[in-house]
Formats: sequence, structure tokens, C-alpha cells
Amino acid sequence: MILVLRAFLGIAGLLALVIALGFWFRPNALAAAFGIAPGDALGYSTLRADFGALFGAVGVLSLVAAVRNSARMLTAPLLLIGIGFSGRLLTIAMSGYESTMLQPMAVEIVLISLFAAGRNLLPKQ
Repeated sequence: MILVLRAFLGIAGLLALVIALGFWFRPNALAAAFGIAPGDALGYSTLRADFGALFGAVGVLSLVAAVRNSARMLTAPLLLIGIGFSGRLLTIAMSGYESTMLQPMAVEIVLISLFAAGRNLLPKQ
């Protein structure tokens, strides 16, 4: 069970790093996939810095947690994705729900569940 959990954490980490690299090197493609339209250099800078940092941090820490078998490394990814999910709920409350919001919310729920399971089941090293 722990080995499978660590494998899923590693996969999630790798995918997050691929997304971070996408924001760094192919920001137009990733921005469109995320429903964002950067208008100028500031927009591209924000995509690379903010989105790259978010996905990069989640990716690195998830990989470290999987490799080191450490629950502690999952605190930050759990918080980051949890806060992001809270922002989606706030958007629904303030702006309404659209069907395009379901897929990212489902991914975040899966990640929150995965990171929470890791925090509870992996050793607290």
C-alpha cells in the first residue's frame, strides 16, 4: 500500500514539474489550456513566475516525499492545492459555476486526497 502511494506521489510530482516547465517554455499553450490570456510581458512574467512556482513547488516536494518516504514534505503541497481549491469555491460563490471548472476541481480533489493520505500514512521523518 505504501509503495503504491509513493508511486502515485512520484507521478503527481513529475506531472506537476512538466506543467511548471510548460509555463516556463510554452506559456501560450499552457495559458490557453488554463483559460488565461497573457496580454504583455507582465502577463508572461506572471505565468512563468507564479504558475511555474506553484507547480514547481508541488512537483519537487511531492517527488521528495515519494523518494524519501516522508510525510512532512507533503504539508506544503497539501496547503497549496487546498488553498487553490478554496479559491475555486470562492469563485463559484461570487461568480457562479461553469462546467469548465469541474475538471480542474476534480484534479485538485484527487491531489488533496493523495497528499492527505501521504501525510497520514507515510513516516513523519
